[in-house]
Amino acid sequence: MQLTLLKSKIHRAAVTGASLDYEGSLTVSAHLAELVGLIPYEKILVSNLNNGKRFETYAIFGEARRGIIELNGATAHLGKIGDRLTIMSFARYTPEEAELHAPLIAVLNEKNEIVRHEEGDSAPSLRIVNE
Repeated sequence: MQLTLLKSKIHRAAVTGASLDYEGSLTVSAHLAELVGLIPYEKILVSNLNNGKRFETYAIFGEARRGIIELNGATAHLGKIGDRLTIMSFARYTPEEAELHAPLIAVLNEKNEIVRHEEGDSAPSLRIVNE
């Protein structure tokens, strides 16, 4: 059995740009993506806290330490500059791995500066019951 759990989350990221003419994806400053373990072209689920829209796309890296969060291609229709996003990735784990798993989480302020970082060193209380 495999369980799908949250692997990475960037919470309250502020949209800094939108490019309709780009082929797709979400651009994330490299240092933010790396902090939570995202890799280039990884599938992500994004929720827009301002309008409630959710969409799937893939992450690409932008210049580090610039706080870039840019909606590209069709996703540019799903938000505007200043909107706050939650960017999530998921991974599959065995029940044994899941017992030890804790996601990597970064919470940002309105300037996309890190205000809190959870490194996943303390696993959540998770009990798997096999019937």
